[in-house]
Amino acid sequence: MLAMIWGSAFLAIKIVVPDTGPLWLATIRVVIAFIVLLPFALVKGLVWPKGARQWGLICLIMLLNVVIPFFLISWAEQFISAGVASLLMGVGPFMALIGSHFTTHDDKLSRAKVIGAIFGFSGILVLVGWDAIQGLGDNLLGQGAAMLGAACYVSSSLLIRKLDGFPPVRLSALILGMASLTLLSLSFSFLGLPANQFSTQSWLWLIYLGVFPSALGYVLRYYMIQKIGVSTFASSLNLIPVFGVFLSALLLGEALSMNVFISLALIVTGLFIIRRGQIK
Repeated sequence: MLAMIWGSAFLAIKIVVPDTGPLWLATIRVVIAFIVLLPFALVKGLVWPKGARQWGLICLIMLLNVVIPFFLISWAEQFISAGVASLLMGVGPFMALIGSHFTTHDDKLSRAKVIGAIFGFSGILVLVGWDAIQGLGDNLLGQGAAMLGAACYVSSSLLIRKLDGFPPVRLSALILGMASLTLLSLSFSFLGLPANQFSTQSWLWLIYLGVFPSALGYVLRYYMIQKIGVSTFASSLNLIPVFGVFLSALLLGEALSMNVFISLALIVTGLFIIRRGQIK
């Protein structure tokens, strides 16, 4: 479900970013997400970090999980295709495999994880096709921004494992609240008020981005990283571009090729191998 939600986010960003620009897009979706989650967090009771170490972790997670990647990916999608972006984001599971092996005690490298990650990346290669592969290197700044965004997500996932005692909804609300203040400060400092009024379509997509990929998506993310580990969670995100293609076909009337189904089969096979290896 999370892969489907985040797959739709790339489509929404592509539609909205020409109207809003990358920084205001990131700012507005985060503020909306915080407004959505705040009542639930208040009802449950806020949980505050204990000591300088936890505050430091929260601040790093806020920057690496929200502020920096939201801006980088929105900025990158102005210059690179969705296929190239998907291919570059697909490197994330390999980063997660290595990072989790060296930073956790219960999420080590295994043959099943490596084989599963290879199947997953092969699925993305089949999905995006030769044109996307040939497009690598055409816009190094845009592609570098997408890669750096993927690295930020992996780094923040590793840090989340180090936080104990934070329920997902309250952790999400705290991080999104801090990110809202940070992004609002940056937006007003560097850009001021938006030069143009956003269209109704842009506002509808911004609300969608805030409620689903940002608010609900981050609650699910924090929950699953604690439950299944960083490397398995990252591998499951290879499904994002597959859902992106399905949603484009559904919403934009684009044709579905056999490559989509081959890609889906490869990615699901990789996830099955990883989970079987964990159960054993």
